[in-house]
This record gives sequence, structure tokens and C-alpha cells, in this order.
Amino acid sequence: MGKLQIKILGTAFSAQANEDDEYLQKLLNYYREITDTIKKSGKLSDPLKISILAGISLVDELYKEKQLNARLNSENPQKEKNDSEVMRLTEEMINKITEAVE
Repeated sequence: MGKLQIKILGTAFSAQANEDDEYLQKLLNYYREITDTIKKSGKLSDPLKISILAGISLVDELYKEKQLNARLNSENPQKEKNDSEVMRLTEEMINKITEAVE
């Protein structure tokens, strides 16, 4: 369980999540980049409004990625079957290596 000390937009608190500390810090740094960009635009100064706009920006980014992923999957219906085959072969290889090591 990872812990994160968050100090951003005039507030500070701790958070925990089922991720490692390094990953959580990367998320915070990315969020901080977004809020800094919004602040530098000079159009907003209220921390609540900045955080809301940053959240909307992140949701926009996530939504676009999901749409792209869905489009790529629909363009390649064989992908899911290929992924399953790759997983099966990987597990088979791991089992063979495990047997050889034992």
C-alpha cells in the first residue's frame, strides 16, 4: 500500500492507495503539471476552479484514449483472439521453464 503526501493548490493532506509510492508520486507530478499549466494561463486563480478544470482535462484525456482503444479494437477484431493466444503461449512457456528449473 502506497502513501502520498499531497501539497497542492494551497492544501495539504495524506492519501493511501493500493499502488506503490513511486507510481503515486508520478500521478501527483502529472496532476501538478496540469494544474500549473492552468494557473500559468492566468485565466483562473481559485484553487477549486483550477482543480475542477484539471479533473475535466484528465477525464477528456482518458475518454479520448478509451475511444481510440475501442476504435483500434473494432478495426482489428482478431486482436482479442490474438491476445488470448499470446497469454496461453506465455503461460505454457512459463510452465515449461518452471518444470525445467525444478
